[in-house]
Formats: sequence, C-alpha cells, structure tokens
Amino acid sequence: MNLKKNLIAAGIALHTSLMSAAVLAAATAEEMESLGTTRTCVGAIKAGNAEGTIPEWSGKWLGVPEHVNFEGTGNHPVDAYPDDKPLFVITAQNMAEHADKMSAGQKALFEKYPDTFQMPIYPSRRDFRFPDSVCEVTRMNAQGAKLVSEGEGVEATTGGILFPFPKTGLELMWTSSFFTYRPWTEELISDNAYVLEDGKINWGRVKSRNLAPHLKPGKQGQAEAQSSFYLNETLLPERDRGEINTGIEFWNHATDPRQSWRYDPGTRRVRQSPEYGFDMSFPGTGGSITVDEVRIFNGSPQRYNWEIVGQQEMYIPYNTYRLHSADISYDELLTPGHANPEFMRYELHRVWVLEATLKDGYRHIYGKRRMYVDEDNWFMVMGDNYDARGNLWRTSMVNYFYAYEAQTWQAGAGFYHDLQASSYQAFNLVNEQPKAYTLNKGDLTSRDFGPQAARRAGL
Repeated sequence: MNLKKNLIAAGIALHTSLMSAAVLAAATAEEMESLGTTRTCVGAIKAGNAEGTIPEWSGKWLGVPEHVNFEGTGNHPVDAYPDDKPLFVITAQNMAEHADKMSAGQKALFEKYPDTFQMPIYPSRRDFRFPDSVCEVTRMNAQGAKLVSEGEGVEATTGGILFPFPKTGLELMWTSSFFTYRPWTEELISDNAYVLEDGKINWGRVKSRNLAPHLKPGKQGQAEAQSSFYLNETLLPERDRGEINTGIEFWNHATDPRQSWRYDPGTRRVRQSPEYGFDMSFPGTGGSITVDEVRIFNGSPQRYNWEIVGQQEMYIPYNTYRLHSADISYDELLTPGHANPEFMRYELHRVWVLEATLKDGYRHIYGKRRMYVDEDNWFMVMGDNYDARGNLWRTSMVNYFYAYEAQTWQAGAGFYHDLQASSYQAFNLVNEQPKAYTLNKGDLTSRDFGPQAARRAGL
C-alpha cells in the first residue's frame, strides 16, 4: 500500500483565490524522536503517572484479545475486562476529594442529583492499539499536515492521526472531531430516549448508515473528494416515521460546506437542507441536542475561537462494554436524572482540554464549550456547554469502547444532560436491539447516500 498516494487536498478543484495560505505545524525533531519511544505512535505519553493510578500504556492487544469470545460485527460488545470491580465510588459526600479530576459538568450532576448520581471508578486500562498503518500515516502528518482556509480546511494524509502534537486549538479540534481513525462503514438501528424530569420517556428510533471511504483498510490511491457520507432514517416517533436526512461532508468547510437533504414522507419529496449543522436541532431529539453536538462536536469550526487549555488527569467514561450489553434493559438503565450508575464505568486518564468561545458577530445557542479529548485515542469523550450568559447549561458524555473488528474505538451510547430542564437524552442505545453496531462490513458506497438514495429509501 502506497500511503503517500492517499493524500487529500482540500478544495482541489476550486479557485485558489478562495483559499488562505496553508499553515504547516510540523513536529520538532525531538517530538518526532519521541513517537514510538517515550510516546505511543500517535502521540500519547507512554508512561503512567507518578501515583501509579494511570498505568503505563501497554498496547498489547490489536483486534480481539485471545480471552474474548466475540462472534463478529453486529453483535453486542463483549467486555474485555469482565472481572474488573470498582476501586471506589465517588458520591456527593466524597466528591470534594476528587474535584481536581472532574469536569464542571460532572460536579454539576452531583450537585443536582446528590442522592442518586455516582461515579464508579475502575482500574485504568491502556491495552489496545491502532494498526501499524495508522502509526505510519501519523508520522507523515506530524511533519506534513496543514490547516488551510483559516482553519476551516485541512491538507493531510488519510488513515491516521492528524496532529499528534497539536499546537493550536484548531489543530486539536480537527484531530479529535473530524480526522479521527474510526470505522469506515457503520450501520445500526438505535433507540433514542429523551428522559424527562419525572422519569417519563419520549422515544425515538433511527436507522443509520455512515461511510468514510478514506478509512477503508488497505485503501490505495487518491482519496475521494468527499470525506464522509451519512443517511439517517427515522423509525420512531410515529409522527416522523419515514423522514430521511442524508448528507455529504468534505475536507474544507469554507470551500465545500456540508451538503444535506431531507426526505419528507408526507409530500414524498426531497429538499436540500441549507445550513444543516451548527445549533440546528438534531432530528428526533426534541431539541435536546444540536447537530454539531453529536459526538461532542462535529462540523465547521467557523463560529468559535479555539484554544488549548492544557492537559490534565480526569475521570472519564472508558472501556464501556457493559453499558451496551443486551442483558441490560432500558428500564434498568434509564433512571430519572441520569443513567443508572451501576452500569457506568469511569477510569482515570490524561485528557486534552479544548475550549471554544463564540466569535463576535456569530450566533449559536452555546456561548462557550469545553471539550475533553482522550490522549490515547484522540476522541472527544465529554463536553460542557455554556449559554450566552456564561452559565453551564448542558453536559454530555459519549461512551466509547474498542471495537475489535475495526481495530479502533467506537462511539457508543451518548448521554446529553440538560441541567436547566432536569432532563437528558440517551442517544444511540442498542441494548434492546437484536443487533448492535455493524462496522467495517464494507457494503456501502456513495450511491447509498444523497438525494437519490433518500428518494429510493422513501418509496
């Protein structure tokens, strides 16, 4: 495989007058030397912490560990650590002892639900690794990746991590939200539960397909112009049944904004959805999630100023296999205020802290956002969102687990808490579905997305 041929050029067929000068953030010689030695091949610190509460990265497993009986994609996740027990449990009574390792959102949940919210802290595990090809591409990007169009586009080699040594907030944003190494095809039917203050639930169900052609294992040659595709068909609630939203993402948000379309089952027509993104309500969530809030942040960074706050040790959701088990019913999982702590798993890890502040002259319901990025896999795992007055409004977490069949991490259930409404959205649940996440099956093409695909699916 000639990975150099897998180079993507943002806005290749567009007028260069629309493009700003590319900004190269090449790693230093010292940083390059650390990759694969004192740091993992994607830039995480290999060593544990001084207290021993974060272990040294082992990376001993690629794919399915020998002790795990995983029957293949589409099945519910199988726990790689079935015998682990919590080391301790953080409660409202002892949270002050752990406050320096908690987000503002976690603290707010303790304050709001002091009698029920808890965080079981498990041993920290750092045992999975990326394929060698990801390491090779990451080295290339460390020296050659560029931001273009004032940070709204990127030129880089696909199939790896973008900036293993991010120097700016925009570099960290791109690395952790848009240029991650994730499954290249994803298919699932998932349940969405909007849990109200009194415990009543408004249900949604979505059939989803996602395709990222550039992440196909072993892919050779020039990457396609589009970076990724999505199609979401609403199955519940009944009033919205048959609605389809589909779209295409590109490598440069300034020159090629997201294209999206909506099929209306009432009129049986497909219409383009201009400006789909930002703080528009994500379909089927009752306004509890914005489009750019799915997986903490996605889409154009245009409306915010981005800053790296730093790195710190934090308790974050990690290795959350059990949470997605078919043995757990929604009645057990979805308790008022927050998910049942019995099924949650938190570990102590080092994270990057990324902050976005709304630019003057731009509009968004969130005036400030703070995001937490795991150093080992570069995925955003938690987010705190503030209103225009600076008050903490919503806090969210995405529960990732290592997907053996894809040899990378998969976004599982997300919990999006509205601290003002005392409600939360449980997003992408699969526990009571006969199948879970079907990853890297490889039977999707660009023809399965876009307006014609929406029209065919709606007939």
